[in-house]
Amino acid sequence: MRPTAPSGVAVTRLARIRVANVIAAAGLPKDVPLERMSSVTNEVWSTPDYVIRVNRKSDGRLRREAFLSRHLPDTLGYPKVMAVSANPDSDWVITKKVRGGPLSRAWPTMTESQRRTAVEQIASMLRTLHQTRFPTKIPQLSEPPQLVDPGYHSPTARLDAALKRLAKLPYVEDDLVRAIAEQVRRLAPAVHGVEASNFVHGDLTFENVLWDGHKVSSLIDFEWSRSGPADLDLDILLRLAAYPFLHVAEDYEAQTLAADYACVPTILESCYPELWDSAGIVDRLVLYSIAYDVRALLRFPPKAHASRLSEHHSVNRLRRTVAGTSHVHEFLNAGFSL
Repeated sequence: MRPTAPSGVAVTRLARIRVANVIAAAGLPKDVPLERMSSVTNEVWSTPDYVIRVNRKSDGRLRREAFLSRHLPDTLGYPKVMAVSANPDSDWVITKKVRGGPLSRAWPTMTESQRRTAVEQIASMLRTLHQTRFPTKIPQLSEPPQLVDPGYHSPTARLDAALKRLAKLPYVEDDLVRAIAEQVRRLAPAVHGVEASNFVHGDLTFENVLWDGHKVSSLIDFEWSRSGPADLDLDILLRLAAYPFLHVAEDYEAQTLAADYACVPTILESCYPELWDSAGIVDRLVLYSIAYDVRALLRFPPKAHASRLSEHHSVNRLRRTVAGTSHVHEFLNAGFSL
C-alpha cells in the first residue's frame, strides 16, 4: 500500500495507520492503490473501486450514516455501503465509487447552463429527501451544525447553553453575547411547532454533491443528517452561496469565489419555491445562522479582538447578524421572497 495525494493534501503517519487498519478490518488487499482525497471533515481515500472515509473521532457519525443510508430514496444516488466499522473505538465506512467528483471542484469552470442544470437537479433531489420520513429510533446528533432543535419542546435549549459558554471566551464582548441572547429569545417562537419529522441533509455544500460532467450523480455525506424542517438545508445553501470558500477543503479555497455562486439562490428559488415559502421562515433563517455561528465560535475561539480578525470569522458574522447586515439580511434586501 503506497498512499498518494493530490498537491496540497497532506498524508500524515497517523492517517496512514488509520487507513491501513480499515483496509485490514474490511478484508481489502493490503496492496490496494490508495489516493488521499481532500476533505473538510474526514480523512477520505479513493481506491479504483471504493471510497474509504475515516472519522478521526470515535463518535459513530459514519456508522450512523451507514444505517441512515438504507432509508434514503434511490433517486439521490447514494453510493452502496460495502463495509462499516463494527468497533465502537473506530468509525469508518467504505462505499462503492460513484461516477463523478465534487461539484465544488467543477463549479468554477462550468457554464451558466451547466450550473443551472446542477442546481435544478439538486432542488429535485432535495424535494424528494424532504418528503421522506426520517427513521425513528435513530439517535439525534450530539452537536448538529445548527444548535437548535426545531419542533422539540425546548428547541433553543442547546443554543442557550452554548451562549453561556460563549460568555466565558476571551475576546468575545459581553454586549455581543447579550445582544445574541436577546435575538434568540425573540426568534425562538419561529421554531416551535414546525414540522420536523422528515429528512434534512444537514451539510449540503457542493463538496457533498457529485457531478459527472453532465448531471448530478449523487448526494453524499449524510453524517450530519437529522429530522427537521426543510429550511435547515436552505440555511446551509444560503451560507454556501455567501461564503463558498469556507465550505471547501483548504487546497481549493483560492479557486472558490463568491461571485461564481451568486446565481445559486435565484435558481433554487425558481425551481423549489416551497422551500422558501413558509410562515416564520425569515426568523428561522436568522436563528439558524446564529446557531451555526455560535457553534463555530465555540469550536474555533477568537485569538484576538474582532477588529483584528477576518471579516469572515464567526465572531464577525455574529456581529453582522446582530446589526441586521448578515448574509440572510442581504438576501432579503436583494428582493428574495422570504
